[in-house]
Amino acid sequence: MTVVSADNAAAAGSAGAMPRSPIARGERRAILLLAGAMVALNLALAAAGLWGDFAWPAIGSSFVLLVLLCERIGRLVPVKHKGAYERTLALGFPLVVLMLWELAADSGFINPNWFPPPSKIGVALWDLSTRYDRFSGTTLLGRPWLMPEAFSQDGWAGVWKLAAESHVLATVGRVLFGFVLGAIPGVLVGVVMGLNQTVRLMLDTTLSAIYVLPKIAIFPIVMLMFADPFGEAPKILVVGLSVFILMAINTMAAVRGIDNVYLMAGKNYGAKGWSMLRHVILPGAMPVIFSGLRIALGTAMIVIISVEFVRAKQGVGYMTFYYWEVLNPEKMYAGLVVVMVLGVLLTYALQWLQRRLMPWQK
Repeated sequence: MTVVSADNAAAAGSAGAMPRSPIARGERRAILLLAGAMVALNLALAAAGLWGDFAWPAIGSSFVLLVLLCERIGRLVPVKHKGAYERTLALGFPLVVLMLWELAADSGFINPNWFPPPSKIGVALWDLSTRYDRFSGTTLLGRPWLMPEAFSQDGWAGVWKLAAESHVLATVGRVLFGFVLGAIPGVLVGVVMGLNQTVRLMLDTTLSAIYVLPKIAIFPIVMLMFADPFGEAPKILVVGLSVFILMAINTMAAVRGIDNVYLMAGKNYGAKGWSMLRHVILPGAMPVIFSGLRIALGTAMIVIISVEFVRAKQGVGYMTFYYWEVLNPEKMYAGLVVVMVLGVLLTYALQWLQRRLMPWQK
């Protein structure tokens, strides 16, 4: 039996403890210097009464110093905490921007009438979410807190009546219907264009020419195609056209960009026709297709908000433009916040679908 003395144990413990490396000490000194430089720059300008005159150079310099500071901090973060650090960075910077916006509005650096502080925008957003507009018969969310009572009284008809009031539901419904209407045929046409040179030569120039047209400019033409030009069909179709053209061009590029090694491997294993399309071409093009779908989803949001600005009586775009017309900037900004939140949520939903359809990317 081997007996380890106390001195040996202490020596082993001291040997196992890693001293701070010169690199880590250098990073800490750099962090202190960068933080001190950022604070000193702004304090010096404020003390001299020059911060307002040099605000934008000071903000730009502070941002560069902040980026360098965060990079130095990131090098010292242990690997097991990298995820938490990245999430903190992603959420922390927008919070810092909102705090600075609030301070700038309170101090009069920016005009609070046209750039209201985030606190007032939050109050306006709460008011829009809880108040029923008797003039237009609409609400932001459809008063979901009343839906259980409506269901007990009138069943699903009562629930739908409340949901039909919602600006958010109107916009999301138009985006989703238009997105699906344009994405599915766009991907199919793009695959054919990528595989067949004749079809590609026939359609590529035409699609490229139509793609650069502002979609709001073709909306009046789309309206003339329907018996009810002020209904939902023209709004959905113009979104679908925007998505279709973008996805056809994107999918064509994705199919043509597949590495020949994959195609040769598929042929060696006997894949051809439908088998080649299913097991080689579509999986190989899928990453680029989903990148195009994200861009198309953003385009669909832009198009529907623009359409709701000019020809709608319901929707987040209509609500935002209405409060701009009546000079209520707090609620106008609240509408813009809703648009951004919808964009983030729809993008997350698309990423969830991508993870399900492309499990090999994990």
